Amino acid sequence: MNVFIENSEQFFTAFGRTIEMMIMAGVLALVLGFVLAALRVSPIPLGRLVGTAYVNLVRNTPLLLIMLIFVFGLPELGVNPSLNLNTLFGTSLPLLSFNAFYIFATSALGIYTAAFVCEAVRSGINSIAVGQAEAARSVGMTFGQTLQLVVLPQAFRAVIPPLASTLIAMTKNSSVAAAVGVTEATFLMKKLINDNADQLLVIFLGFAAGYMVLVFAISGVAHILERKTKVA
Repeated sequence: MNVFIENSEQFFTAFGRTIEMMIMAGVLALVLGFVLAALRVSPIPLGRLVGTAYVNLVRNTPLLLIMLIFVFGLPELGVNPSLNLNTLFGTSLPLLSFNAFYIFATSALGIYTAAFVCEAVRSGINSIAVGQAEAARSVGMTFGQTLQLVVLPQAFRAVIPPLASTLIAMTKNSSVAAAVGVTEATFLMKKLINDNADQLLVIFLGFAAGYMVLVFAISGVAHILERKTKVA
């Protein structure tokens, strides 16, 4: 355990970076995924075409390839963002500084996961009886109102388990960011393995435990939401 005691600050910083990536990519994936799901069930043919094309293209493209396109392709187009919140808060915390590698990797992860969120939400929407939407339209509701006020509230309960599974997969997929230079948990694990080759098992178990905590946290929130919707 000495390897974790000696590198405790790096360990918590690396997992803090992973948690940041989970939250930011998760928000992007949920927002974009719900929009895509709305397009896929839209009565407008162009909307369905756009949603279907996005899902088929992204789901059949490896996440690493998408990250590489973002990290090495976008800078060629002059896109090189960075964000430092330390200037806003007057601090020097590494977790408040985001370089282009982190922003691109997080965006790629969110965009990739959005395709799976879309399909999870769409399956929940399709589980609602068609008569519900027809009844809403018969009283003059628009497609957007029907989706927002009638269909999605009923579909939410069915959507929680697949959404939780998708976000858990996203958490594990965040480890791919290490390949493009983001100093998250897996990046640090590789560094510690290189420096402490005689403690491989301890390092593997320590980082596996860290990822398990994140996965259990997502599962716990999903369980609470599912229980509350059952009460409702």
